[in-house]
Amino acid sequence: MAPLIGISTYREQARWGVWDVTADLLPSAYADAIRAAGGIPVLLPPAGDDELTARAVLSRLEGLVIAGGADVEPARYGQAPDERTIGWRGDRDAWELALLAAAEDREVAVLGICRGMQVMAVHAGGTLEQHLPDVVRHEGHSPGGDVYGTIAVDVTPGSRLFQLVGPQVQVGCHHHQSVVSHPGLTAVAHAADGTLEAIDRTDRPFWLGVQWHPEVREDTGLFAGLVAAAAAISGSPR
Repeated sequence: MAPLIGISTYREQARWGVWDVTADLLPSAYADAIRAAGGIPVLLPPAGDDELTARAVLSRLEGLVIAGGADVEPARYGQAPDERTIGWRGDRDAWELALLAAAEDREVAVLGICRGMQVMAVHAGGTLEQHLPDVVRHEGHSPGGDVYGTIAVDVTPGSRLFQLVGPQVQVGCHHHQSVVSHPGLTAVAHAADGTLEAIDRTDRPFWLGVQWHPEVREDTGLFAGLVAAAAAISGSPR
């Protein structure tokens, strides 16, 4: 059976048909990418910070994607909010951190995407740069609106990411924050301006975070790696 891959979701006010209600939602590109790689996507809307609940959920899954989205609340990494850090979602922060804590106790393949990489760093005790343009002096990582920036990412030779995407990859990105510190996670890719673009926990079968959005560029390597790792977990005793 194809491995089940959970994906954390947004919770937003949404409109369709005659409805205008709070909804749990996610761009379909995430589920499409997982299906194309041979997995079965399962949406995981915010469900509190109870690690027991998170463990119960992960007991039924072989893979986990922490999806993109709003800024992480700065208090989670011991900082006061910058004036440009806005709109954080406490429910998502709590749920995704609980999922990662539960994932540490199980064999679960984990991929963090954009915000997801930042949540992985915060879970590990790391910190974030709250407004990246102040550091790199350009807006290339987040041009604004619904437009994705395009940047070249150089990948560390010999790393897991190198095996999945090669030495360099052109990526679609949409973020104004970035990871600064990431205890226990190895930096495995950077942009030319020095921005950290990927982190890997090398003591786990698959625990990788990338700062870009592979789902919008048909970046099959990352999802293929995630699903392959999840399939190996599915076929072993848990």
